[in-house]
Amino acid sequence: MWSRERRVSWRGRLLLWCVLVAAWELSWGQLRYSVPEEMQKGSFVGDVAKDLGLELSALRGSGAHVVSEGRNQYFSLHEKTGHLVMAERIDRERVCESAEDCVLRCEMIVEGEMKVYAIEVEIRDINDNAPSFRDEEMQVKVSETAAPGWRFLLRSALDPDIGRNSLQGYELSDNEHFALDVQTGKDGWKRPELVLVKVLDREEAAFHELVLTAMDGGDPPRTGTVLIRVIVLDANDNAPVFSQAVYTVRVREDVPLGSVLLTVSATDADDGMNGEVNFSFEKISVKASEIFHLDTETGVITLTGSLDFEEGDSYELEVQAKDGGDQFDMAKVSIEVTDVNDNAPEISVRSLMSTVPEDSPAGTVVALLHVQDRDSAANGEVRCSLDAGLPFRLRSSLGNYYSVETSRELDREAVSEYNVTVRATDGGSPALWSSAVLPL
Repeated sequence: MWSRERRVSWRGRLLLWCVLVAAWELSWGQLRYSVPEEMQKGSFVGDVAKDLGLELSALRGSGAHVVSEGRNQYFSLHEKTGHLVMAERIDRERVCESAEDCVLRCEMIVEGEMKVYAIEVEIRDINDNAPSFRDEEMQVKVSETAAPGWRFLLRSALDPDIGRNSLQGYELSDNEHFALDVQTGKDGWKRPELVLVKVLDREEAAFHELVLTAMDGGDPPRTGTVLIRVIVLDANDNAPVFSQAVYTVRVREDVPLGSVLLTVSATDADDGMNGEVNFSFEKISVKASEIFHLDTETGVITLTGSLDFEEGDSYELEVQAKDGGDQFDMAKVSIEVTDVNDNAPEISVRSLMSTVPEDSPAGTVVALLHVQDRDSAANGEVRCSLDAGLPFRLRSSLGNYYSVETSRELDREAVSEYNVTVRATDGGSPALWSSAVLPL
């Protein structure tokens, strides 16, 4: 029979084991906040301590911190108040481009309690961009024989904002010869067209100057203008015609700079200047304009900036072919980027129990890891493993988290310390891998 003292000691140790195991279990919460873009560094985002029911004193002593997804750390934890604050100023258009929903994700790690809380922050658009045209002036050439109803597609304005804050419409300055018609495509893109309403007389006026104004829907609205210079010319009977309406090409993301991606071509039945065709991008984003170059004479599209599948897997461009008399045709260019296994898995040690009691029961969590791979499909599928023969094992948790836990009781007299190597390998061919060493 055990003495009363031995029974109390045994129960106390069992209770301690249970507390240790419970303390190291992963705990998951979910918070969502919404803030406008362009907030200053240090601005309040949300009261995570209050919303999660955490004591401030517990946060200060438990090594709590916030980790954002990806390479940029947009948020941080103010330990004295328990508030989630901005770690840097966020430009929504740069972070999310034209995406309708801009949601950034981060996690709050409470190391002392080995808990993880997932946080989503919606970045709302503000009207911080005015519509703008690529050029200060557009030049339009019109034959004096052109009949009323003749149309000319004008270059659209760009506004990186979204929703009501984005481009909403156009206005044309008052004049007697031209009107404005705005066509809305299936993609919602508004394309202004200049429409001739009164016959031109070159002897009466060799050119006309108009002002096109683009407006967004902000409150107050913001505007951008461009000067349209209409030059009256002699007749041009035929418009250029592209060889195909849509050009499609698939490109690996590791294609070298300077590579020719495709060539657009168009023909014009007119002679002389009226039959000479020049090419230009009609619709192209700022980002795409830094990556692709179009030769105005040959129609060759080359790569001038690096492709990254993780930052953009497709690009939709519009190309215009225009002759010397300003007759034109339009074609669409679709460039699809294919993924290459160019990113190794990334292992982040979110929390580590550097000292472990030798009488800790099997299943005690000693480390919390986050593993991710920026590639897609098989190239981004990650498998994790530990060195064989060690008294530790891996357990997959929610999301991309893994916990390292003991697989049996430890014996300090046999081994007093371990350097546990965690290896992460992706599914690419050839596979890429990375490792992290956990000193215990």
